[in-house]
Amino acid sequence: MRNVPLILALAALLAAGCSRAPELPGSSGQPGSVVQQIHADAAKAADLSDPASFADARRGFVAAPEGQILDAEGRVIWDFEAFDFIDDDAPPTVHPSLWRQARLNNHIGLFQVSERIWQVRGFDLANMTLIEGDTGLIVVDALTARETAAAALAFARQHLGDRPVSALIYTHSHADHFGGALGVLDPEDAKSRQVPVVAPAGFLEEATSENVLMGTAMVRRAAYMYGSRLPRSPQGLVDTGLGKAVAFGRVGLLPPTDVIQGQSEERLLDGVRFVFHNVPGSEAPSEFTFALPDLKAYCGAELMGHTLHNLYTLRGAKVRDALKWTRYLDEALGHVAGAEVVFNQHHWPVWGEAGIRDFIEKQRDTYKFIHDQTVRRMNAGQNAAEIAETLALPDALQDHLNVRGYYGTVRHNVKAVYQFYLGWFDAHPANLDPHPPVAAAQRYVAALGGPEAVVAKAQAAYDGGDYRWASELLKHAVYADSDHAAARELLAQSFEQLGYASESSTWRNFYLSGALELRVGGPETGMDRATMIDLLTHTPGERFLEAMAASLDAEAAGDLALTINLVFADQNESHVLRLANGVLHHRQGAPDPEANATLTLSKAFFLRMVTGGAGAADLLTSDEVEITGSTIDLGRFLRLIDKPAGTFPIVTR
Repeated sequence: MRNVPLILALAALLAAGCSRAPELPGSSGQPGSVVQQIHADAAKAADLSDPASFADARRGFVAAPEGQILDAEGRVIWDFEAFDFIDDDAPPTVHPSLWRQARLNNHIGLFQVSERIWQVRGFDLANMTLIEGDTGLIVVDALTARETAAAALAFARQHLGDRPVSALIYTHSHADHFGGALGVLDPEDAKSRQVPVVAPAGFLEEATSENVLMGTAMVRRAAYMYGSRLPRSPQGLVDTGLGKAVAFGRVGLLPPTDVIQGQSEERLLDGVRFVFHNVPGSEAPSEFTFALPDLKAYCGAELMGHTLHNLYTLRGAKVRDALKWTRYLDEALGHVAGAEVVFNQHHWPVWGEAGIRDFIEKQRDTYKFIHDQTVRRMNAGQNAAEIAETLALPDALQDHLNVRGYYGTVRHNVKAVYQFYLGWFDAHPANLDPHPPVAAAQRYVAALGGPEAVVAKAQAAYDGGDYRWASELLKHAVYADSDHAAARELLAQSFEQLGYASESSTWRNFYLSGALELRVGGPETGMDRATMIDLLTHTPGERFLEAMAASLDAEAAGDLALTINLVFADQNESHVLRLANGVLHHRQGAPDPEANATLTLSKAFFLRMVTGGAGAADLLTSDEVEITGSTIDLGRFLRLIDKPAGTFPIVTR
């Protein structure tokens, strides 16, 4: 599959969101002296009051929303008061630099960026940008969910007038930038009015395919990264680095009607001149930025922002190309010529020629520094962990708060560069075929004198403020015996301290989510894929068959050989599935007359099967389904396809 971060995780952390813990059971809420010293040093190292950024985050403010956004069933999709606890003074449980970012991202509402350009911020993880055209509003990025997008547009219309949407632009293929499309445009209305829907090259393929293969694992990990089960509190979720949180609601898509294929292309949308610049393979595999020459403005999409971004995202994805990202930022310095403001699809804008150039140059140089200095040390024989432990940005970059690690970090981006070039193996023979985690843990615990001895050593490390070593020891203790209450609790406490010490929101969320699950267990249910039905409708059948092949229980299949025809009657599309040697192959083409069975059904019914809305009984009784050949063989085949719950353990085994 392609290098695309997570639609399903960003779009719909439904199960995690709905089971959000009201508090952190067992949490002391007290940082240790080592954490307190880290916070004190950070507060002295930079001017975190940062008056200029706070002025920019407030600039152009029109109005703020109140209350909650609900879905059709009355569930809370977004709560505007959830982060009201964020005030001027950093609590002892949050790194002061991260608290600064949390405060800045807490400026929510409708803002005027410049003449004819507006942004709605704080309705979702991303921003919705509105550009005033000759006849209506051009919407740039439709947020994650239908509910939040509709609410954001309605709120803007209260102040800008009830103008129609005259164009929709997707800056890139991540769900927090397109998932709410059906909340701003009705498909039939868009079709009848011929509303342009503009996207970068490769958008539809990337946007619809990214999670069908690896979605289950990514969603589970993303619940950690975005802290979706954590309480909104000084001891829990305070920010995500990019914005406050991820909305969990219905995710959909309107297919593009105009795809920007070239490196740079110009369009006139509702009387506004756009110059689009494709930047594929940077922050997203399909992405563009654009200039508005007549409005003296530039949209950097997510190529740039007020944080260091991810070259590798902790929820799991293919590694991003640091050199490409650097080159695109360098090219952007030419694209912003004449611009008086740069606005992006997260955070707040940057105004003024000098500020814009400094903003982009610092971002460019940060990614280039991480890339070049990592490669230099790789060639000197250092491995990823060694480089990450010692590589630090020079003061000229580190002192620039817009490249601090609130989302990505220098440490895990260094490891991404290493992985990009050399992969997982560090060339040490002992690491070529090590024992898997539980087997290794059992041996470590035995070698150290048993579980009680390990916990005692970990307690000494914890008491000395070495929370990383305490966590390493206790990881083995818990893997070796998941029911060891003392090991679980001390590991949770170690994670808490590491979370409180983290400047990175994603690291903090991972640590605190691990602590929560050690105390209360994992989620009871996985994500409700039914919320994705509006998006999955546009996903090609091949993507589902790839996922089906990767879900085959090969051990149960054994030497079984079967051929199944799968026919989508309403799509005039058929596939032949062949099972042999514990492998499932598929090809699109005419049905095989010698197949064991032929399953003919509508694409809509197939999607209900995929999302759990239809089961075996429905398959046998529905008018939308026809089965010819051996029903027994078809049943044997379908029983071989795993249906993972998406609740697998992470901090225990």
